[in-house]
Amino acid sequence: LVPTAQYNGYKAYGDDGCQLNPQAAAKVLELASKTDIFDGVKKISLEQGLRSGMIEYISDELVDQYLDRVFALRVSKAPVQPSHLKVVYTPLNGTGNKLVRRILGRIGIEDIEIVREQERPDGNFPTCPYPNPEEKSTLQLGIQLCKSIDGDLVLATDPDADRVGIAVNHHGEYILPTGNEVGVLMLDYIAKQRIAQGTMPKNPIAVKSIVSTPLADVVAKSYGIQMINVLTGFKYIGEQITLLEQKGEENRFLLGFEESYGYMTGGHVRDKDAVNATLLVCEAAAWYAQQGKTLLDAIEALYREFGYYRNALCSFAFEGESGMHTMQELMKKLRANAPEDIAGYKVESVVDYDTDGTGLPRANVLEYHLDGGHKLMVRPSGTEPKIKVYLSAVGDSEAAADAVNAALAKAAADMMKA
Repeated sequence: LVPTAQYNGYKAYGDDGCQLNPQAAAKVLELASKTDIFDGVKKISLEQGLRSGMIEYISDELVDQYLDRVFALRVSKAPVQPSHLKVVYTPLNGTGNKLVRRILGRIGIEDIEIVREQERPDGNFPTCPYPNPEEKSTLQLGIQLCKSIDGDLVLATDPDADRVGIAVNHHGEYILPTGNEVGVLMLDYIAKQRIAQGTMPKNPIAVKSIVSTPLADVVAKSYGIQMINVLTGFKYIGEQITLLEQKGEENRFLLGFEESYGYMTGGHVRDKDAVNATLLVCEAAAWYAQQGKTLLDAIEALYREFGYYRNALCSFAFEGESGMHTMQELMKKLRANAPEDIAGYKVESVVDYDTDGTGLPRANVLEYHLDGGHKLMVRPSGTEPKIKVYLSAVGDSEAAADAVNAALAKAAADMMKA
């Protein structure tokens, strides 16, 4: 069952394991538009599909092979000591329950408390109408359970188990790191451990989306890691792995991530993978716990070393029949009259991803680089009547960076006035 129209969709993948690129997706849409929903749809029963081979159940053997591949991606080969980590997990009534528990068991975390109200698959999401791990309200039942047992970490995988959100017990307060913070934390942990173990590949590579935090670029540079920035959409991260495989250099890949809580550290799939991510998060959390630190302590240490980067997302809705037209006109106006300053910060350069000069596929995105290292990006949604504005500020303190972001958010609202 699908409770609302916003979940009534599907993902289409190509034979490379990536979600379809824009050209292939356009072809699928073209064919779909030629099918009348009343008399053009062909249907068969489940039994017919199974008999014909058009439908197959995923075998236990394939699941085991997948788990073997994920397990091989662990950075530390030592099992997690039970005393180092107490975990609460919720699959949010989705698909992650068995696989996440099995992979955590393999690294030594077997005593996992499950949020029982959200354990079984249920497309109505009765306790969580908006099952998005980016939202704090989505993790509330998990946080309540974790408080009751004085747990260390809450893990929440979204219904299709490709993204994971976490809440960290930081000296008695449960704090949710952002997707950007977890991505940078993973990058730093992987690099630190692989250098210590002597397993860092030659010319290592990490990949992130253009709207993810610039802090990752700075941390990558400090370790001699090449950071590749790609358009929003994990298919572009998966594409980079395929390109490396074609050259026999897939071992150079360390991590791919995007700010919306998607992570992946291997070539076993071509999409973000919450099973892979929960393994790495728990491994890192246990490693820091041995030192008397939480993941928040580790993130704070990165801020102190490289600067306090703060990222935020502002979404502006344009409803009604004229909404899409208004969005198009706003983007035209911004291109025709680029602002000289934003929130009092001089615009030092503008990158228009709808030109051929970026080295990336053309996209309707504008990126403003501001004095002081701040940044603002404007991107219309491809599926909703919304323009998304991504803010990035850096300061010598959390308060300073937050103040810049607040000013950028106000300026973004002014820019979005038709």
